[in-house]
Amino acid sequence: MNGNMDMQRRRYLASGVGLATLATTGSLTACAAGQNRALQFSTLEQAAQELQRLSAAPLDSQAVWSWSQTLEHCAQSIEFSMTGYPESKSALFQKTAGAAAFGFFQWRGRMSHNLAEPIPGAPALTVDTPAASALARLQNAMVAFADWTAPLQPHFAYGALGKPDYEQAHAMHLAQHLSGFTLKL
Repeated sequence: MNGNMDMQRRRYLASGVGLATLATTGSLTACAAGQNRALQFSTLEQAAQELQRLSAAPLDSQAVWSWSQTLEHCAQSIEFSMTGYPESKSALFQKTAGAAAFGFFQWRGRMSHNLAEPIPGAPALTVDTPAASALARLQNAMVAFADWTAPLQPHFAYGALGKPDYEQAHAMHLAQHLSGFTLKL
């Protein structure tokens, strides 16, 4: 992100208009359920370490979706960044509210979004996918993303992102979703 655009986004958010826009689009409202931890990741490697930790034992959950559904959802997001999202917000939304939301999330170091909202147009999350299969799918998506050298597809809400920004978006997305799970004591 160049310095001029970053400054413009900060001014927009500071004006109150930007924050009002974000609030009305739902981009700042996190679903309260499942937010018993406030994980923060800036890389997929950090997310992978938490996935390994959580996958090693039984889990308690306050998340909206099951562990398998959450892993599938996060895998879909990473896969779509390479293959293209099934549906997208308008270009105007992506360049205004979407870009402002992502800029705010980057500034804050964590994402807030409705944890019960599927990716627009994505296949429905299945309730009977084995956890090991869902975890393998997510891990494969993470490896594929790390190895990806072709252009990435625009994010359905944030628009065009370079690979470092996309990795941060995926890491923050995983952090918010994984915050709803803890190891059983």
